[in-house]
Amino acid sequence: MTFLKSLFGSGSVTSNQIEVLDKETYKKRIAEKDVQLVDVRTPREYKNGHLAKAVNIDFFHHGSFRTSFEKFAKEEPVYLYCRSGQRSLKAAKKLIGWGFKKVYDLEGGILNWKKSINN
Repeated sequence: MTFLKSLFGSGSVTSNQIEVLDKETYKKRIAEKDVQLVDVRTPREYKNGHLAKAVNIDFFHHGSFRTSFEKFAKEEPVYLYCRSGQRSLKAAKKLIGWGFKKVYDLEGGILNWKKSINN
């Protein structure tokens, strides 16, 4: 997990707090039970297609982004995704900073997810 350390700098986020999952693992995990599944794209992107049971919390809407997560259980894992994986990784870092214990991110975002559906 050297990648995560270099991405986040000097140990403020440990590699065991944020985990980027490949699409198959992510798919299995979100199907297991009730999970906190969040699409951090814009409402317009969300309306154009999203994962079942995903809640939309727009990463770019700074005012409501943090307050929306106040309703979530910090001790339970949160599953994030966006278009390509960039925004969700930034969002994951914010969540850990706010006291969330574990965040899973979809590798390659929904673009990568759609590839698995079409193949």
